[in-house]
Amino acid sequence: MTRFAPGDPVRILDRDHRGHMRTPRYLRGRRGIVERHCGAFPNPEKLAYDRPAERRDLYRVRLRQRDLWPGYEGGPADTLEVEIYDHWLEPGHGA
Repeated sequence: MTRFAPGDPVRILDRDHRGHMRTPRYLRGRRGIVERHCGAFPNPEKLAYDRPAERRDLYRVRLRQRDLWPGYEGGPADTLEVEIYDHWLEPGHGA
C-alpha cells in the first residue's frame, strides 16, 4: 500500500541535504497534488554512492507555476509536473 493516492495534497519537504538528490531546491517547501504513483524503485540518493538502496515509492506531483515563481505572468492554470520520491513528501493539507 502506498502513502499517497492520486488527488492527495502533498508538501515537498524543505530540508538541507548534501550530495546527490533528485529533489530540486526550488521545489522544497512547495505544495502540490499527487497525479499518480509511478512505482517503487531503488533510492537513487544511495545508489549514487554505491550504497545499498531500499525501494522507495515515486510519485508524480503537479504544482501550480504561480506558486513556484515570484511574479509569474503565465496563466493561472499553468502547472509543472515532477517526480518526487516518498521520503521527500508529507501530507500537504490545503495544497
